[in-house]
This record gives sequence, structure tokens and C-alpha cells, in this order.
Amino acid sequence: MSVDRILLTNDDGIETVGFRALYDALTPAYDVVAVAPAADQSAVGRSISQDVVVHDHDLGYAVEGTPADCVVAGLGELVPDADAVVSGCNKGANLGEYVLGRSGTVSAAVEAAFFEVPAIATSMYVPGGDDWWELEPDPEHFAHAAAVTRYLVDHAIDAGVFDHADYLNVNAPMADGESGPPPGERAAIAVTEPSTLYEMDAEWDADTGDITLHDRIWDRMRTGDVPDPEGTDRRAIVEGRVSISPLSVPHASEHHEALDGLAEAYSAETDPEPVADAGGN
Repeated sequence: MSVDRILLTNDDGIETVGFRALYDALTPAYDVVAVAPAADQSAVGRSISQDVVVHDHDLGYAVEGTPADCVVAGLGELVPDADAVVSGCNKGANLGEYVLGRSGTVSAAVEAAFFEVPAIATSMYVPGGDDWWELEPDPEHFAHAAAVTRYLVDHAIDAGVFDHADYLNVNAPMADGESGPPPGERAAIAVTEPSTLYEMDAEWDADTGDITLHDRIWDRMRTGDVPDPEGTDRRAIVEGRVSISPLSVPHASEHHEALDGLAEAYSAETDPEPVADAGGN
């Protein structure tokens, strides 16, 4: 299968630097049509709408909706002949099993998989703890993310990668010469699986009554104190490599004897007598 037309989406919004970095990397070789949120839709997961407003845009279409909306509207109507979906480039990494369902960037790729269209979700790791969103990115920061995404679009389908995976979750280091090689030098690729480490917790403020949610892993990544083993996405990105996780949908399901036993026991039980309501009816 050859790739001619690409549906490009994201969750940060169609006007962002990372989105344009991927657009510019792909357009020399492909017909790229943007179908992306008109505004920031970060961390909305696979949230879906019933109706969305679509605006013409210089790059394609701006959608007043979520990344999943964009993929459904795009593959279902706006760009039904797309050969691949690329989502990104997100400012901030999408690492670990617990993040996959939250990320709008990744969720766009998941949605494409249900259409049986190969998809790549690309994010850029921004070091510095949990204040990474404050970075005002430069286009060159996305050099590794753009280069590896273009490489995968060029080669992954013909190589048979999508015979075994529904989508690829790609995380690339920032091309700043510190967290990753500078622009012009290639970052090494590691084929990974999502980390299972979970570092979320909550803290109650007795004065305000608010509860603040923390993801402690960002601070640990900043100091290099990451216990993730070799072969995980987080370990690769902390070491300055590009992480590529080949993933599949839907969620795995496995029969268990314990649950089978409960189901059989429930069916065998006699229905209890109905309880009369308080009103005596």
C-alpha cells in the first residue's frame, strides 16, 4: 500500500508550532489535509461530539471539536480517501499506560485504527518537571519529532509494520542539544512498550478545601530518577532516544475461571423476593 494522502490532526490546535512542524515535514512528499481542532483540546481523550462546526483553513479544515471528532469527521466525510492519519506534534510527551487514554493526540490515532487506517501519534518530550507547558517552542525544537514521523510515513507501511500494530505512539526528545541531539543530528530510535509506572497522587488543602492532583513522575524525570526498565517508553526518552511503541486496539479481553464461575452461579440463583417500597405500594 502506498501513501498519497494524509489526514493531519492534533490536540493542541491547528495554529500551533508543533502542528506546523509536521505539516511542513510531510507536504514535500504527500498531499496533507489538516483536520484539526480550532482551539486547544489537550487531555480530552476520546471524547466525542454529536455535531461539530467546520471552518475552511489554509491548511485544510479547523474543527470546533475534539481530536476524535476530527478523525471521524475527516475519515467519514472530509478526507475519506486518506491513506494514513498523523496526529501531532504534541508539545509534551505522552508516556506510560495511564496516559494513553487521556491524551487527545494518542486518541486521534486510536480513532483512526477503528477505521482501519494506519496512524501515528507524535509527541515531543519537554524536560523540566511538571511546568513543561510554559515552554514557548521554537520550530527547531520539533526537528527530531518531524524527522522520525516523516521516516515512518515513508517506510512503515511498506515494511509491514501495520500488519502487526494498529498505531504507533511516538515520543521524540526536544532538539535542544541537551535532552536530545541538536537539529541536524539524528536521535536513535528505541522500539518500546508503555511504562506501567504510576505516580499520580492528591493533596488536600485544608484552607481552601481544594484537592490538587500531582503527577510526580515529571519531577523524577527532571532529576533522572526514573525506575522504568530498559525497553519502556519513558526510559528511552529520558536517555535522549526516540520512543516508538507499536500498539493495538481494542482493549484486550481474557476469560477468567473466577469470573466464569460467578456468572454461572448468578444464573443458577433463584430471584429474590421484591422488596416493598416505603410507600406500601
